[in-house]
Amino acid sequence: MNIQPSSNFRKMAVNAIFAIITFIFVYLILLISGVVLTALCIYGGVALIIAVPKFITIVIGIGLASLGIMIFIFLIKFLFKEHEIDKSHLKEVYREEYPELFNFIEEIALEAKTRFPKKIYLSRDVNAAVFYNSSFWSMFFPIHKNLQIGLGLINTVTEQELKAIIAHEFGHFSQRSMSVGSYVYNVNEVIFNMLYDNDSFDQNIQAWANISGYFSIFVIIAVKIIQGIQWILKKMYGLVNIRYMALSREMEFHADQVAANVAGSKPLIDSLLRLELSQLAYSSTLNFYENKSENNIISKNIYKNQLFTLRLLAKENKIPLKDGLPLVSVADINKRNRSKIKIEDQWASHPSTEERVNALSELNIVKNENKENLAVTLLPDKEKLEEELTKLVFYYSAFRKETVAIENDAFEKEFAEDIINNKFAEEYNDYYDNKNPIPFDPDSIIISDQTKTLENLFSKENVNMVYNYIALESDKNTLNAISRKEIKVKTFEYDGNKYKMKQADAIITKIDRELENSKKQIAENDINIYRFFYNQALKKGCDNQLKNKYLSFFSQDNICDKRIGIYNKFVDLANQLSMATQQNQVRSIFIEIAHSGVELKSEIKTIIENPLLEKEITKAMKDNLNEYLSKEWSYSANDTLNNEYLNTLFNAVNYFRFMTSREYFLLKQDLLNYQISLL
Repeated sequence: MNIQPSSNFRKMAVNAIFAIITFIFVYLILLISGVVLTALCIYGGVALIIAVPKFITIVIGIGLASLGIMIFIFLIKFLFKEHEIDKSHLKEVYREEYPELFNFIEEIALEAKTRFPKKIYLSRDVNAAVFYNSSFWSMFFPIHKNLQIGLGLINTVTEQELKAIIAHEFGHFSQRSMSVGSYVYNVNEVIFNMLYDNDSFDQNIQAWANISGYFSIFVIIAVKIIQGIQWILKKMYGLVNIRYMALSREMEFHADQVAANVAGSKPLIDSLLRLELSQLAYSSTLNFYENKSENNIISKNIYKNQLFTLRLLAKENKIPLKDGLPLVSVADINKRNRSKIKIEDQWASHPSTEERVNALSELNIVKNENKENLAVTLLPDKEKLEEELTKLVFYYSAFRKETVAIENDAFEKEFAEDIINNKFAEEYNDYYDNKNPIPFDPDSIIISDQTKTLENLFSKENVNMVYNYIALESDKNTLNAISRKEIKVKTFEYDGNKYKMKQADAIITKIDRELENSKKQIAENDINIYRFFYNQALKKGCDNQLKNKYLSFFSQDNICDKRIGIYNKFVDLANQLSMATQQNQVRSIFIEIAHSGVELKSEIKTIIENPLLEKEITKAMKDNLNEYLSKEWSYSANDTLNNEYLNTLFNAVNYFRFMTSREYFLLKQDLLNYQISLL
């Protein structure tokens, strides 16, 4: 297999090399200047001490010499920095234990024409990666790489798909032309080290400054010079990074090509399209147990749970299964994406899934290998391994008592019930999933016989109308950001046409007209929905109940807006507090927090007393909210209770936001379920 880099890859590699050379040139100028400055400072310090050998001149001379030395050390400290990978969350596996897995990986390495990994690790997550401990010197000496495979990934792919995924990771290192990416990566690490990885350096120069007030003067001067160097490096960081990201995207396409040649295009396509759903299944399972943490409940086997969740999510989204795994299509991942705007994200390290799928489809490499069994079968005694890694998943969680591990059957029952309890009736065809009934006055609606049916009201066309409206709003927000130069682009595409940045305002005007028309159509459909169900209610003599449910929901809509305003106020105050540097600023913010807290406490009391939320508020929430309500907190900037107060306050604010959303959802669900009950 001899895969030549594409012309675009070569172009991006040249751009990256140019950025590296530019950086090296700038760095050498800085280094030479630093060496000259250091020599002059040392010479000046020694000359001063020799000329006037007194205590004060000795101190000043040492301080002057240290000025140059500090700058020189700053410029070369990256040489001694090694990037260590935290492996505490990983389980190293060996050939003796996993011969089938090692033979499988060895076969892939041979086909990809790369070295077998130094070590192989299993992680808990839905991922795969090749990693190594890197330093500046790894640009000049060969580094033996390690392979990490997530059990959450192995659990949700076939053997052939896993082969494609591992081949993709090996593809990053199988071609000599890929080494330029390693150089750019290490240059980035050098710049990052000097810009942001300075904790140890800062502590050392601060310790030096604390020895003497004379030394501190030279430390201040050194810091100012270093800040000037960092300003230059920030410019270089942007130059190198933006070219590295462009190269990185090409490297992904290149690695995909290697993987397709090893395992075929389709297995990699299928695994790429399923990846997001696999991650969602894993995170949803973790969220389930997070909500159980106050009762010390954990999973016995989270990977069995994940697989159940994956299949349930596929069923909910009408995605077919093949060999027990969801067969996700491009249409599925773009199901609700109606955006017409396209911006090239220069800072993205990976192409989009759709771009990668399109490139692989064009390659259309077919491998006739019958490896459709689940990849997890490569692992001997897989259930024992799954349970072992499940313990690692929950290892970092803080439990007050001994944990209780629930069996998979219990998880499946409760998780499925949660899904049912948190969805709207299927008759609505996803119409209300991302929208709410638009407020209107029920008394002003003329009720008459109509020919519209339930299928008409919640037709595919009407559902699309809702998601088109959502996309228009999103596109308008993006274009506003472009217009305000928050998103810096020279050109962008909208609805298949290319525009310059200054044309964004004209498109926003066009979108506003479309939004207005679309909102009228949706509002008209919402009123027709009310008419339809009101006629059903009339037949059963419960028309007033339906009207009152609508009025209650619209009232809650206003309450929710008010509460979100309170929440946003506290988010803003939290941001101000994090940036405050002076005591009077902190005190002023605390006064504002105290003032806004009066309204917050009133609304929290209303939430706690609401019977609708009685089963929704956990013990942890209730304890926190009651603690916040029960005390008259001190707001002095010097008060030792500040940290305790802030933790209590902002936990209460977050719970307040969650319960506001939850109350709104439950009222909406109650209204929609009541309507269906009228049929």
